[in-house]
Amino acid sequence: MTILAIILLSGSFALSLILTAAVRKLAIRTNFVAQPATDRYHKTVVPLGGGIAIFTTLLIFILPATAVIKFLPGHIDSLARAANIDPSDFVCKICELTAILLGAFILFVLGLWDDKRHLGPFIKLFVQFVAAVTIAALGDVRIELFIENKIITTTLSAVWIVLIINAFNFLDNMDGAAAGIAAIVSSILFVAAAISGQIFVGGLALVFIGTLLGFLAFNFPPAKIFMGDAGSLVIGFFVALFTLRTTYYNEAQSGQWYSVFMPLIVMAVPLYDFISVTLLRIRAGKSPFIGDTRHFSHRLKSHGLTDTQTVLTLYLATLCTGLGATFLYQVDLAGLILIFTQTVMILAIIAIFETTSK
Repeated sequence: MTILAIILLSGSFALSLILTAAVRKLAIRTNFVAQPATDRYHKTVVPLGGGIAIFTTLLIFILPATAVIKFLPGHIDSLARAANIDPSDFVCKICELTAILLGAFILFVLGLWDDKRHLGPFIKLFVQFVAAVTIAALGDVRIELFIENKIITTTLSAVWIVLIINAFNFLDNMDGAAAGIAAIVSSILFVAAAISGQIFVGGLALVFIGTLLGFLAFNFPPAKIFMGDAGSLVIGFFVALFTLRTTYYNEAQSGQWYSVFMPLIVMAVPLYDFISVTLLRIRAGKSPFIGDTRHFSHRLKSHGLTDTQTVLTLYLATLCTGLGATFLYQVDLAGLILIFTQTVMILAIIAIFETTSK
């Protein structure tokens, strides 16, 4: 299993690296670039299309896996035995994988179209909900929280997915921010999946992490390519998928139910950025859907941090909140309160720093 994990991680990294380099050259040749604007922080022309490389890498890995499960079920028997699970469990993933690919494709096309044509926010929200309902209903990927009603869980899941999609769309405002934070969040969720023995989710997370790291090699400050909405929407979709698909609590395996709060704590930094930016825009009398330079990263940079220092601060904050979340499955109520308090304190320290005048 270790060898398979290394292959998935390194293979997706290498492929993403190659595709990102190729897409960058093509974007320059076709003038598919991001121009400097008053509502954007970058001051130079930067190629777009990183989302194409991200989506294509994921597609190249997921499609063959779906085909093998569908048409060559005998080839997964050894993997299933090694993981000590029933081979039929893999076969049951076909519908889920199909729904994942369909939802990701819808968001990729939407993002690519927006990168080229700049669609209105309400059209984007509608299509995002279509993709969210697709994965929640057809893929059976839903928030449960001990709720039996499928309509309620599907609705809650769709809202959560759209929230996370937009949180990462908002995070894509500085070199390396969205991809790096998504990689950290997904790595923490991978640990949770590994602890609970989820081979399917863990494998998918490894491919996703490798893909992000390959792109990040070109997107870390100073960025040589941007992912655009074609990338940020897909990234948010997969992170939302992992938060819903990972098992945090199993009544049959002892432990407290507090671990169901793990996604909220792991996503504390992206949600902080999303909520704070939304409130700042509303307070200024502007639409929360119109881009500007009020983001968490921009506010930090205004205090004299470089792009690299700013994005590393974001990484560190995400890692600090995420590490606390990994202990939720083995703490009591007092531990839960301490972890929540620690998360709030980390965000409070950042808030104090970014709101203090230079």
